[in-house]
Amino acid sequence: MKIARYTHQDHIAYGVLDGDELVQLKSDPLFAGYETVNRRIPLADVRLLSPVIPRSKVVGIGKNYADHASEMGGEVPAEPLMFFVPNTAVIGPDDPIVLPEWESEVHHEAELAVVISRPCRHVPVNRAAEVIFGYTCANDVSARGAQRSDRTWARAKGFDTSCPLGPFLVVAEEPGEFSPEDAAISARVDGETRQSARTCEMVYSVAELISYVSSVCSLLPGDVIMTGTPAGVGPLEAGQRVEVEIEGIGTLTNPVVRR
Repeated sequence: MKIARYTHQDHIAYGVLDGDELVQLKSDPLFAGYETVNRRIPLADVRLLSPVIPRSKVVGIGKNYADHASEMGGEVPAEPLMFFVPNTAVIGPDDPIVLPEWESEVHHEAELAVVISRPCRHVPVNRAAEVIFGYTCANDVSARGAQRSDRTWARAKGFDTSCPLGPFLVVAEEPGEFSPEDAAISARVDGETRQSARTCEMVYSVAELISYVSSVCSLLPGDVIMTGTPAGVGPLEAGQRVEVEIEGIGTLTNPVVRR
């Protein structure tokens, strides 16, 4: 099942994708379930928004693909490398990525994002599925100059518009509907493929990441964990369009601008 958050006639709503239409939900399914209001809206008539606005936080994971760790001049860390992204960085499909005026080198990073369903702490690996609400595409847009110069990654990873999410949230209710263990993931810039890999290449699995992050800090409903990016990251320039595609979820597209 694919969930969309969208705006139509100045009204923000949630809907379940059914072919080329959205079946409107009564409220946010993260908190209110999947009750519908018996209204269908053509997908072409809505503007998709980020499928989730984290109430609390976005947790990023660095160097979770060995080939990306290598291209960045490092090794896979001995344990997951965590950082935090403010929820003010989140944007949705077709929203512009605004290159910061203080940075000349900004890169795309295609990632699988996991949305948490309920408050949790110290989640065992074998119970991680119990706290997953769904999955979406993410682009962990990164200011490389700041990432190299600063002691932390807060500025490099947390500037406004640096965290596109979307286009849909996949709620994997049935086996085989979506597999985070082995899905194709790619990034394209102006149609040129820059990144191409499979999620099975992650060093730490989704379940292992949830267990690790929840051992450090409590996770709340709507929190997002970005699971790392494969090799092939590269620069973004004003006027380009960047796409992140994950098999079984869809394609997240954003224009790039400088103001």
